[in-house]
Amino acid sequence: MNLKDTFHNFKESDNFFVSLARDILTVLLAVLIFASFSQVVFGMWTPMVAVESGSMEPHMNIGDIIFIQNIDRTQIITYEDGMDNYTSFVYSGDVILYKPYGQEGVTPIIHRAMYYVEEGDTMWEGGPVAPYAGYITKGDNKVTNKYYDQQGQVSYQMPVKEEWVIGIARYKIPYIGYLRLMIPSF
Repeated sequence: MNLKDTFHNFKESDNFFVSLARDILTVLLAVLIFASFSQVVFGMWTPMVAVESGSMEPHMNIGDIIFIQNIDRTQIITYEDGMDNYTSFVYSGDVILYKPYGQEGVTPIIHRAMYYVEEGDTMWEGGPVAPYAGYITKGDNKVTNKYYDQQGQVSYQMPVKEEWVIGIARYKIPYIGYLRLMIPSF
């Protein structure tokens, strides 16, 4: 039996175990194709996050899946820099995904980069000086996010360092993230 006949038998077999093997191989192939496509386009093997809070409403809602582009493949345009000529998710400037305080193993924050401060700059009008250079960030929800992250608990008085940024939000698919949110993290 040659390779062509073996492939034909594998493809056409009604045997339960052969059928199961075909299904598993199909799923693995689909995952490999998606992961390769993601790596080429977004620069990440897993470029998606599920929105877990309402801090970015109405532009990103709980349960939305957000596609993230690796920070190594792009540059951040802040709200201040993008005024009048660049929008992302309705408002000026990029929405960034970052590790709060640079910590590994914690849920990343997805908020808008409002502006960049240098070390020693005042972080906001009447505010403290920046201990180092970084981004001042804020959620788009006008009810729950009246202040910058650096004025509250998200990143208290600490600008977001460039090395804390994972990537920039590019696209969203509504509601699909609910599946991910229902599965407990391990």
